[in-house]
Amino acid sequence: MYWNAQEFMALPVFVKSLSARLLVLTITFVMLAEVLIYTPSIARFRMVWLEEKLAAAHLAALSTMAAPEGMVTPALETQLLDHVGAFAIYLRLPAADLYSLGVVPPRAVTNVADLEGPGVLTMISESFDAMLNGDGRISRIRGVSPRDADAVVEVIFDETPLHNAMLEFSVRILGLSIIISLITASLVFLSLRWLTVLPLMRFTEKLMGFRENPEDADTIIMPSRRSDEVGVAERELHDMQVTVRQALKQKDRLATLGTAVTKINHDLRNILATVSILSERLSTSGDPQVREIAPRLMEAIDRAIDLCGRTLTYTREGGPPLQRSPIDLHQLVDATTADLAAVLNGELAWVNQVPKGLRVLGDRDQLQRVLANLGQNAFQAGARTVAIGAAACDGGIAVTVTDDGPGLPHKVLEHLFQPFATGRQGGTGLGLAIAREIVAAHRGDIRLADTGPQGTVFRIELPSGLPVAGKAA
Repeated sequence: MYWNAQEFMALPVFVKSLSARLLVLTITFVMLAEVLIYTPSIARFRMVWLEEKLAAAHLAALSTMAAPEGMVTPALETQLLDHVGAFAIYLRLPAADLYSLGVVPPRAVTNVADLEGPGVLTMISESFDAMLNGDGRISRIRGVSPRDADAVVEVIFDETPLHNAMLEFSVRILGLSIIISLITASLVFLSLRWLTVLPLMRFTEKLMGFRENPEDADTIIMPSRRSDEVGVAERELHDMQVTVRQALKQKDRLATLGTAVTKINHDLRNILATVSILSERLSTSGDPQVREIAPRLMEAIDRAIDLCGRTLTYTREGGPPLQRSPIDLHQLVDATTADLAAVLNGELAWVNQVPKGLRVLGDRDQLQRVLANLGQNAFQAGARTVAIGAAACDGGIAVTVTDDGPGLPHKVLEHLFQPFATGRQGGTGLGLAIAREIVAAHRGDIRLADTGPQGTVFRIELPSGLPVAGKAA
């Protein structure tokens, strides 16, 4: 059965307290251990009691055997039997006749025990039998005398004193077991409460507080210096809380940025529309070079206007809208090269290694944006040459973007595709985040394949057979 936080807090203190449960379990286990110890102990107690009975009976029989004939009166014999606690004693010595001392018991013998080499299980079963049924029972025991290994003694006696002695022994063991279990349980309880329960209570309190208000710095747990599992859990929780808070802050910044983009998007589109109208006049210019670049300028302005519209849609609906169509990747790389040539002033050399005719279904402008972001990042990182290759693989297309830059800093690798994670002064850290989002919208994947002093390689994997579904919402 599982409880949530509210149900757990509503439980009685004893039920929900881990310390109380540990206390009860410790007492239970200690008592169980005492029972396992008690079982052979009570058997040993009975064996010693009976051996002492045989020794006393042996001495009583010897005392009467040594007396001159007629010196042992019936009264003395009765006194000796009372001292031994027996009705009759039989003694057999080597090279001697059986000697008997005593009278016929008032009741018939109902239990016979042989002390010559009984097994452990036999001793235990006979001990519990004596404790449960020995009150008022007449028993006969036979065994070697502890005083003389050559003397065999038999004693007929009332088992009630043994029964009472075993009960008294059991009560003492029970009392001692309770005291030991309470002391042990208390020590275990205090130790576990200090080592485990209190840290877990603090752990739970911080978790519940962080769930209620993750932005509150006071809800972040401060890990202790413990090196055990509790210390590891505290440090892991601290790192998780810090990471979540940072992610929430980044989400807030992105939300703020999205709101700002939404506000300026309308005005930006109007400005670009005005520029588009003015640019149309360039096509009628008398300068041939101006007329040559006019169509490309118009195409770039149209793409910028379309990008503003899509950005607005993405801000409202939460995902980049796609207009899928068959794309020739070789031509796409050429178009990206042409667009970036003016921006980078020819400082970045592009090598198009994509086979001609290799096609993929996707959004042309969005994929061009991915390649452009990777190219600009490479140039800004210090690269001078970027080679783009592509090949079919596993039912898709694998595109590789390789540069000859100095490689990515180690501190950037941990948060490579996260927004605002940049290792370059003045960078926004949005290029790779946007690229990853666009590739994910195409049901593909982008990852860092290699980086180092020899350069950096990004690998983009795209499915080649996506169904054309029109504009995705």
